[in-house]
Order: sequence, then structure tokens, then C-alpha cells
Amino acid sequence: MADALSKVPDVEIDPEGKFKYILVNIKVKGGTDNKVIVRGTKSAEYHNHIFEKVNPAMETLGLECSCLGGGKIEHISNDKKLRVFGESTGYGKADHAVTVEKLKSVYKDYEVTME
Repeated sequence: MADALSKVPDVEIDPEGKFKYILVNIKVKGGTDNKVIVRGTKSAEYHNHIFEKVNPAMETLGLECSCLGGGKIEHISNDKKLRVFGESTGYGKADHAVTVEKLKSVYKDYEVTME
């Protein structure tokens, strides 16, 4: 089941714009193997809308997830910039430092900052 974790991308965010994001811990049901993922989209009016999409998708893979917090990401693809800021009213503020590290691992040639 641990390979189910490796099949889940660390980061899935919109290619452009300013949008809400959440930091999610996913783990193998009944196990200890886990990892943290970033999910963000403009289509979410509230942070919980993102979690409501992520949770069932992870459950079908035999994974459990819990939201670690949220915030916003500004993605300026032309300038290769990502800015992490803000917080979620419902989930609280995500650890932006963790989010920045996850983003840097995927967007290697980007300038990634946090506020």
C-alpha cells in the first residue's frame, strides 16, 4: 500500500492566478507511512471545497487524509513566480514553509516566496 503514496503527486495547483490552497497529510489506512501534499484551485470558493474533492480520491486509493491548514497561492507562470500567503478561516494557517518546500521540489526554476 505504501506505493499508493508514491503515485499521488506532491503538488497539484492551477497553472495561473490567485487561489486557495490546502496542505494535506495523507497516510496508508491502518499504517504509519504518510506524506504531505499541496492542492490548490481557483474553482474552490472555500478551502473545504478542495478537501471535499481530495478526500474521496484518496479514499479510493486506500489512503486517509487530514487537512493541516490552508492559505492562498499566487501563481504567475510568465514570471515563474509563486507566492504563498494568508490562511484558511476553517482549517487555520498552513505551515507555509512546508508548502514552499513542496512547491520548490516541483517548480524547480521558479522563485517561490511566502508572507
